[in-house]
Amino acid sequence: MAIERTLILCKPDAVSRNLSGEIISRFERRGYLIVAMKLMQLDGERARKHYAEHDGKSFFAGLVDFITSGPLVALAVEGENAIEGCRQLMGATNPLKADVGTIRGDFAQSIGRNMVHGSDSHESAERELAIFFDAKDFVTRKHDLERWIIEK
Repeated sequence: MAIERTLILCKPDAVSRNLSGEIISRFERRGYLIVAMKLMQLDGERARKHYAEHDGKSFFAGLVDFITSGPLVALAVEGENAIEGCRQLMGATNPLKADVGTIRGDFAQSIGRNMVHGSDSHESAERELAIFFDAKDFVTRKHDLERWIIEK
């Protein structure tokens, strides 16, 4: 059993469409724990740091413009195989290829407005979580996780 922590963002399109609660509840219903959460307006510097691997690509400026266009909800999600499991719940980046029942398959309108972001690896999760959260932002929910594993 690999307990992991990952970053999930409910992007500005999710917040503006009042779907943050629905998105968060999908992760919780799957059994993942929210161990940190912030409603925030991302500034350009933090956005560029978050999307640093895309710097220099033709779509980089559009990513930064969109993610800073309105408030977002940043989540630290924890649980068994959370990185892969959360990405499965989100669905394919292109909503036209995302399965029905996934967040993007059910709600997203385009690749550029695809509702959510989730870390794609352990290294990305560690780097991205540090962009959005300080150590003091996390709560311990070990007893919740242990109870969930026993009930499972």
